[in-house]
Amino acid sequence: MGELTFILGGARSGKSSYAQKLAEVSGKSVTFIATAQALDEEMSARIRKHRADRPAAWRTLEISQGIASYLCKSPVQTELYLLDCITLLANNIFMQFVENETVNEEKAKQAVDNEVAEILAYIRDHDEKWIVISNEIGLGLVPPYQIGRMYRDHLGWANQSLAREADQVIFMVAGLPMIVK
Repeated sequence: MGELTFILGGARSGKSSYAQKLAEVSGKSVTFIATAQALDEEMSARIRKHRADRPAAWRTLEISQGIASYLCKSPVQTELYLLDCITLLANNIFMQFVENETVNEEKAKQAVDNEVAEILAYIRDHDEKWIVISNEIGLGLVPPYQIGRMYRDHLGWANQSLAREADQVIFMVAGLPMIVK
């Protein structure tokens, strides 16, 4: 059975850099799973910066969704997976169900729930250590539009599922880790 460390926090709270430090000091072989998609120049620049900040010895997999399915079909020899991040993974899935400025809530929730359940099953069925990052977006204002409210809710439910199963949960605040579990 794998081990899961789940790291939550707001934007620019230090989640990624803290997760990277945990992976580096583990002394294990690391496979970084990136879920971001370069859909515009600003995101392309962010992706380039993240790539440059990672150790060269790390393997990187760019998987926008279907992570467990990908790993089952293309096994990777690694001791530790660093998944950055559930926030973008959920967005990649969620946006498939948006039409005419509304989201099909039932289909979006099922798809996000399935993705998270498959990742958790993969972790349980394998021996690798996992560090998974996600944003905590439920601390702010209620979004004034349906898509934003539904996305916030679905990401919150995904985060709850991961936190329940995690061996350790860390909440990042201003670059400082707070141990939650």
